[in-house]
Amino acid sequence: MSELELSHVVAAVLATSLIAMVKGAFGGGFGLVGIPILSLVMDPVTAGAIVAPLFIPMDIVALKYYPPRTWSMPDIKVLVPAMAIGIGLGTLTIALLDARFVSIAIAVVSLLFAAHWYAGGQRPTVAPRNDWHAALAGTVSGVATMIAHSGTPPLAMYLLRLGLTKEVYVGTTTIYFTVGNAIKVWPWLIIGRPTTAMWTLIAICVPVAVIGVWVGWRLNQHLDQRRLYQGCYAILVLTSLKLLWDGIKGFQ
Repeated sequence: MSELELSHVVAAVLATSLIAMVKGAFGGGFGLVGIPILSLVMDPVTAGAIVAPLFIPMDIVALKYYPPRTWSMPDIKVLVPAMAIGIGLGTLTIALLDARFVSIAIAVVSLLFAAHWYAGGQRPTVAPRNDWHAALAGTVSGVATMIAHSGTPPLAMYLLRLGLTKEVYVGTTTIYFTVGNAIKVWPWLIIGRPTTAMWTLIAICVPVAVIGVWVGWRLNQHLDQRRLYQGCYAILVLTSLKLLWDGIKGFQ
């Protein structure tokens, strides 16, 4: 993107608002819900390179609302290192394997998981904490967030079954994706090679990102435990469907 156009600004503001509000309300990891908006007016790589730096101010603000007392540290200690490994594997996947198959597989498993929950009458299911499950979820989430900007489904499949309070659930996902975004931003800046116009667009969207996270956090305060989980599962389905569509579309 060599020149900044009004359509770029409008799309970027809309995408940033959506990502930031969902991040403030549900903990982050939903970049996929905003990138398609940017992709309407620019190529996906440029869109990804613009969004990646914007996660940093979003994360800084989000951590103010979700401090360490809201983190499930036993899970974070396993999930974060596993995610870092997954990001590395995701980079290799992009270079060596067909990422379309990975996207489809993650989407299908996530949709089956959500379908099981809905079929059960949305009953709260509580499973014991398991380090092996956490390591698997973190690794797959790292792969997914690197190749498809959608690390939420694998992480949600693990955390939602623990029966965490809404504050701890959102706080744990917030710090998890804060670390992931800090790792991912550098490869994206190298791949996207932001131009002056792109940096200008990023600067315009920083205040939008900050305000959006605050709005999302306020929304979270008015959600009860059940509605929060309903929202998380709904977003899980939407992001998984988008992930599935992107994987299938790649074969056309």
